[in-house]
Amino acid sequence: MTLLRPQIDPQIFSALTPRDDFRAIARWVEPRSSVLDLGCGDGSLLALLGNELEVRGFGIEIDEKGVLACVQKGVNVIQQDLERGLRLFEDQSFDYAILSQTLQTIHRTTAILSETVRVARECIISFPNFGYWRHRLAVMQGYMPVSESLPYQWHNTPNVRVLTIHDFDAHAHAAGIQIIDRVILHKGRVIDWGQNWRGSLAVYRVKRYR
Repeated sequence: MTLLRPQIDPQIFSALTPRDDFRAIARWVEPRSSVLDLGCGDGSLLALLGNELEVRGFGIEIDEKGVLACVQKGVNVIQQDLERGLRLFEDQSFDYAILSQTLQTIHRTTAILSETVRVARECIISFPNFGYWRHRLAVMQGYMPVSESLPYQWHNTPNVRVLTIHDFDAHAHAAGIQIIDRVILHKGRVIDWGQNWRGSLAVYRVKRYR
């Protein structure tokens, strides 16, 4: 395990382009809280939360390029395989744990979800919705879907599974998760009806069952 604590370069924030789910996530995060971002990628979300909400953030990322990008953004990052679990952290070590478009890339889904809600008071989870109508149409035409929320081809995707909003709702209880709130998006717009077929991105606010 390697923990890197770089100095923040303020100029790096001008290059940040928040994803659609970042704003929904930021809405649920309290200022100056502690945040653990699981599968933090290049650290853009933690850099945004640190810049705007002054959170005390830590990221976990296995990819070396992602770790380097975190360092360049001034993000505290631990280089570790998320699949190995979160034994490093005690119960409710953080105010928030975040799985931002990471859920579909892991194999031990139920175990990681259970660990996520264990280490934090609340958790925020976002994922591409495979039930979105254009995804369904692509499958009906005989192809794996490629879209803004699922941008990879079948042969180079990091995703190991796909899921829908209904799938996550049904599995939450088995993973020991209580759903507090959710917002369904498409191209940054909130979808209020027909969410499982009109929304391409789901963002959930959850906590551990007591």
